[in-house]
Amino acid sequence: MNFRSLCQFLGFLLFVLTVMIFAVALFSTVRYMSAGDNAVAERHAMPALYLTSLLGLILGGILWFVGKGASKRLGQREALLLVALGWLVGAALCALPFRVWADMRPDAELRPHEFDGFVNCYFESMSGLTTTGATILTSIGTIPDSLKLWRATTHWLGGLGIVVLFVAVLPLLGVGGRRLYRIESPGPTPEGVTPRIRDAARVLWLIYLGLTAAEVLALRLCGMSWFDALCHTFATLATGGFSTYDESIAAFDSSAIHAVIIFFMLLAGVNFSLYYAMIQKRWHSIWQNSELRFYFLILVVATVILTASQLAAVPSDESSKPSIAITLRDSLFQAVSIQTTTGFGTADFDQWAPLAKITLVVLMFVGASAGSTGGGIKVIRIVVAAKVLFAEVERAFRPKVVRRLKVGGDLVDPDVKIGCLAYVLGIVILFVIGAALILMIESHRGIDLTTAATASAATLNNIGPGLSAVGPTCNYAWFTSQAKVVMCGLMVLGRLEVYAIIVLFTPRFWQTE
Repeated sequence: MNFRSLCQFLGFLLFVLTVMIFAVALFSTVRYMSAGDNAVAERHAMPALYLTSLLGLILGGILWFVGKGASKRLGQREALLLVALGWLVGAALCALPFRVWADMRPDAELRPHEFDGFVNCYFESMSGLTTTGATILTSIGTIPDSLKLWRATTHWLGGLGIVVLFVAVLPLLGVGGRRLYRIESPGPTPEGVTPRIRDAARVLWLIYLGLTAAEVLALRLCGMSWFDALCHTFATLATGGFSTYDESIAAFDSSAIHAVIIFFMLLAGVNFSLYYAMIQKRWHSIWQNSELRFYFLILVVATVILTASQLAAVPSDESSKPSIAITLRDSLFQAVSIQTTTGFGTADFDQWAPLAKITLVVLMFVGASAGSTGGGIKVIRIVVAAKVLFAEVERAFRPKVVRRLKVGGDLVDPDVKIGCLAYVLGIVILFVIGAALILMIESHRGIDLTTAATASAATLNNIGPGLSAVGPTCNYAWFTSQAKVVMCGLMVLGRLEVYAIIVLFTPRFWQTE
């Protein structure tokens, strides 16, 4: 294991995060120098951000110096370890602005805050970087705008992956860059959009930047402030879900804003390589993409089920019935929000009909497309697993028939088929283990099964809100520190698609070859 090389690349990763923290610190400075309530709120956030930037610079410099002169090549094991450490250590650095600010508050001793404990801060930053969107804040308005922006920025960085970011800007990785990209890129068949992996990462980030600029402008034109537009854009394109308001998107009583966010959530849930194909005007390859067709089909079916179940469940009193248009809008919004694993809310779906809630839980596991910023199992894996199941059912009564598995007219490689089935099974096992651990840890509080199960599903699939005590109007602040640590583990497992973390616990991984 080339630990010196690992230190150097990890140091560079901390530099990237430090630059982003420093940028938010400059924003805080501008707010502090302005008149009004913003100046008061930023008085203690500004030094917290600058201190964290300084610490990140020092730590990054130490790691860079330790790895100076080491080989610039990464093997498979080093790449796996670097990705895992990047998220675990990166989340710790990203948590520091919250923690330092909590200590600097003038009323810190008189008025406790959720950020008083480091585990809470780590949970919030891990939720941001993994684009989960689960929060421990009981009132988002209690933190300064700069920390709201920093929460959103962790989403934006985690959207396409901080690891992909520094593969794009660090040419020293060489062959190791391809290994990092393949580990970080979500989906069963990660593919570059250009022949060189560094160019591929750069193209993806340019597309990401372009979509970011487009959504910020669209939300501003719909009436959002520049600040809210930027924060919600970061959360939308990263499929994260952090909002600047406790009511999430329901705080904006605007169909235009809802429509813009639905549109960009849909785009964020699509394989980003298809956007490169669009730039090249390869329209045929886009239409022939079977995962894209299934992605939209699932959303349409889910929206119909949600709308129908809601209209059927309302009281017979005509005056209490919601309009069909509002029901359809909320159903579409929540279907897109949950399947893309964004987690935004326009309604309290925990109060919806049982069929609607079951549908949303199913969408939690389905997730977005491979190669998107979304989480979940991914549509293509669901399609492959379903085709394998149907093939086995046919074999039960037609044992002599041999059919080669195809998706979208293309043959599915046996390794991909096994990989998809193994991943689906792994997610189910981790979900059960996570729910069992949460139930066991919180047993003294009488936690219900729905809360434990959906908390496990929502964090593992990087969604955020669940049902019952972790529903869209609730938060994760009430969990014990032990349960939050478990859920942090589930978040990073889901974001890195299990294997990059699980391998660290296998003895053979650490053995010298």
